[in-house]
Amino acid sequence: MKMESAPNRPLIGVGVVVWKGEKVLLIRRGKLPMRGRWSLPGGRQELGETVRETAVREVKEETAVDIRVGALIEVLDAIYREKDGTISTQYTLVDFDADWLFGDLEAGDDADHAEWVNIDDLPGYDLWEETLRVITLSRAQRALDQS
Repeated sequence: MKMESAPNRPLIGVGVVVWKGEKVLLIRRGKLPMRGRWSLPGGRQELGETVRETAVREVKEETAVDIRVGALIEVLDAIYREKDGTISTQYTLVDFDADWLFGDLEAGDDADHAEWVNIDDLPGYDLWEETLRVITLSRAQRALDQS
């Protein structure tokens, strides 16, 4: 779908690698543009909200669980172009590490399913390569922090 005019600035999105033991939280998107795709929970930052507040809110809205936000993992650029080269959308994605505190999974907001996934099973979820990289970075940082 082509936009009437090119965006005049990037949108800020926050993603969260939530851990419960050795399992990571994934959601399956229920709305366009990513409907049916697996990803980390997260979404757009709202005006007046810090990126860490966005992380907590988005995880709660999409999965009904409460988290403790940890370290910044990575900042990514996602730039989408039309066939003619004009930019249709640009996101600055801020990814955090987090720990599950409490709550039972229940998909909500724009997620149609949420589940705890063993790291060894991630290849079966057809994740964006950057999502896999961010999960790997998070896991490596956690291992360093525990040593």
